[in-house]
Amino acid sequence: MNRCHTRFAGPPSRRKILLTALTLPLWGLSSQSPAQMGVRPFPPGAERGTLVVTYPPVIQMNGKPDRLSPGARIRGLNNMLLMSGAMAGQNLLVNFVRNPTGEVHEVWVLNEAEAALKLPTQP
Repeated sequence: MNRCHTRFAGPPSRRKILLTALTLPLWGLSSQSPAQMGVRPFPPGAERGTLVVTYPPVIQMNGKPDRLSPGARIRGLNNMLLMSGAMAGQNLLVNFVRNPTGEVHEVWVLNEAEAALKLPTQP
């Protein structure tokens, strides 16, 4: 009994090679670099400040001592999650949301387009 299917074992057909060659350039068009990203949607209660991670979970927000909540999420310029330890000592302009106990829970590092806009809660 032969359970090995040899249908896929041969060399790729010309059609497959042509399709791959035509679709590869399109993959590059779908991804956006941080400079091309527009403005991300922020929650209505978001605040703006400068974040400095001193010794996680201890941070400074606008020059005052503060704390990250357990499970806090920090999103970078490309909207991917960042680890707080990797950001130690950097002074970053961010939007942030606090949890009900007052700890910083959600943080978004701002790109140039986002930093130029004012938040609705900002004077």
